[in-house]
Amino acid sequence: MSTKIVELEKIKLKNPILIEGLPGVGNVGRIAAGYLLEELKAKKFAELFSSHFMPFVLLHQSSAVHVLKNEFYYHKGKGRDVIILVGDSQSVDPEGHYEIVEEILDYIQKLGVKEMITLAGLSVGEQAKEPKVIGAVSDPELLKKYDKYGIDFDAGSRVGTIVGASGLLLGLGRARGIKGICLLGETMGFPIIPDPKSAEALLKVLAKILNMKIDISKLHKKVHEMEEFIKKVEEFQMKAMGQMMKQAEKPGEQKEKLSYIG
Repeated sequence: MSTKIVELEKIKLKNPILIEGLPGVGNVGRIAAGYLLEELKAKKFAELFSSHFMPFVLLHQSSAVHVLKNEFYYHKGKGRDVIILVGDSQSVDPEGHYEIVEEILDYIQKLGVKEMITLAGLSVGEQAKEPKVIGAVSDPELLKKYDKYGIDFDAGSRVGTIVGASGLLLGLGRARGIKGICLLGETMGFPIIPDPKSAEALLKVLAKILNMKIDISKLHKKVHEMEEFIKKVEEFQMKAMGQMMKQAEKPGEQKEKLSYIG
């Protein structure tokens, strides 16, 4: 299958901006983007499927299967429209990261996107009382534009690399003329433990940039509701990766059958 986007609704947008929040360190970006789309009552219009996601489906309590995917939502704003990209997973291999990001860029270019904001976590190894929001831009000229929002732009000395879609969207998007900023919320760095405090810091900055009022009072409750599903996906992916690595180390032995249903 490789990677494909299935469009659920044909839409026309006005000067759209992309907000990306996929799973990562502390699931900070995923939490912030997921909360934003619920607050805006955004509507899903497309889904992305890829063979670069882990090869399993999750079972809901109703016994219905859930295929890992990324989802596109839209919100019609007063000044401009917003596209929000969230999902269950990122690629499990480097080639897949590039393929998926290029597919996303192809799609959002057709929708008229010329600007994006990616959301992620920055591991600092400890719980910060007031997490800072660190910024990285696709072009130095954007520093002046975002300087007034309380973002710490000392990213070069503190971050070094941004792994995954949040960084690649900016890097590969730049070659297409799409400008972007990555907002990184300080977090302890545990991928399986959601960090609502860091996500809250991102949302406050995001609200200023988008000139929107976002009620953050329900964030911690919403994270608690999301936590079980997030942990389930992360645990199964880690278990599957461990089994695949174990098999690769012993090619001569009979391979253990992967078991994705706990």
